[in-house]
Amino acid sequence: MIDSNVLSQQNHAIIVAAGQGERSGLGRPKQYEALKGQPMVRYSSESFLNHQNIAKLWIVIGTGQEYQLATALAGLPDFEVVIGGATRQDSVQNGLSAIEAAGGAKNVLIHDAARPFLTHNLIDCLLGALDDEAAAIPVLPTIDTTINVTDNYAQDTVDRSTLWRVQTPQAFEFKKLLQAHAIWPKGSNASDDAQIFKAAGHRIAVVEGDERLKKYTTAFDFADTSEQNMTQIRTGMGFDVHQLSIGEELWLGGLKIDHDKGLAGHSDADVLLHALTDALLGAAGAGDIGDHFPPSDPQWRGASSDKFVEFAASVIKQKGGRINNVDMTVICEAPKIKPHREAMRQNVAKMLDVSIDQVSVKATTTERLGFTGRGEGIAAQAIATIKMEQE
Repeated sequence: MIDSNVLSQQNHAIIVAAGQGERSGLGRPKQYEALKGQPMVRYSSESFLNHQNIAKLWIVIGTGQEYQLATALAGLPDFEVVIGGATRQDSVQNGLSAIEAAGGAKNVLIHDAARPFLTHNLIDCLLGALDDEAAAIPVLPTIDTTINVTDNYAQDTVDRSTLWRVQTPQAFEFKKLLQAHAIWPKGSNASDDAQIFKAAGHRIAVVEGDERLKKYTTAFDFADTSEQNMTQIRTGMGFDVHQLSIGEELWLGGLKIDHDKGLAGHSDADVLLHALTDALLGAAGAGDIGDHFPPSDPQWRGASSDKFVEFAASVIKQKGGRINNVDMTVICEAPKIKPHREAMRQNVAKMLDVSIDQVSVKATTTERLGFTGRGEGIAAQAIATIKMEQE
């Protein structure tokens, strides 16, 4: 059993997934509905479970939904299940009480399962805000003209510069949120936890939200919108080679590996990340690693190659794309890659802000043939598949 003093210093997350989904028109709880090939609740669950600074995930579900949740999250690491209440506020309070009974937490993030596409970057921003604040929520500007309506007639235009759309997850100091829920009037409806926290007299900071974190509510949200939004599937390939040399460090997949030789070359010479960078840039139609990080430029000498991967991922995002998966192969006789494979996958998943099951790392040899077979160097190849929305 984990010591309660340790638990009280950790960050926990609660996913509220206890609804019945009446407004979705699906006739069943929407959180278990397939969305882009996976149950909706699985996306945010994976984001929390794969985040290094989230110690424990608690999922609040409706009575009788245990089997649906177990099926939806099959194969994922340990998480705790809590039965919800009659209202959203009741369900969150049940989750908070369960955390308290287990030893408490330092901070807690409350998230709605209906907002599936949660990124590690947003989690990082919220946790960072809690270094100085008691609470933080993600918000987005109101971009449409906004008016008052009375009896079905348009009235005055509202100044939208002061209006912001609120998302989840919302982050709080655990003890203060627990106390805020305890004094919230029973039977009084609260649309989110920020409302409850503010009513208790606390200040709430804001961070930039994410347009991808839309809430799935109605039947139209789940409908096939392929005719309205044409999605292009793109594939990029990358290949790289570096020489093994005595006196150099060996970096592969963002991991320093003990070996009698290291790789010589551009930056830290991480041949696997260089191949991945080229694959990502190729999928985005954005040139190659040499175009953006020329080896002749001294500023990149000894640089960590994760910067190249993160840059390539940002190019895809700026172009309106999304990474589906990446598949990489290391080609060498030594060192053995298998003992380090999972750590490499975790590193790359963090760089790309994707779940670990979207990252594959494999290894092979050339049966002692060629320069890799003679131990003179290491080669790597990578394939990246992305979705790009067409205008």
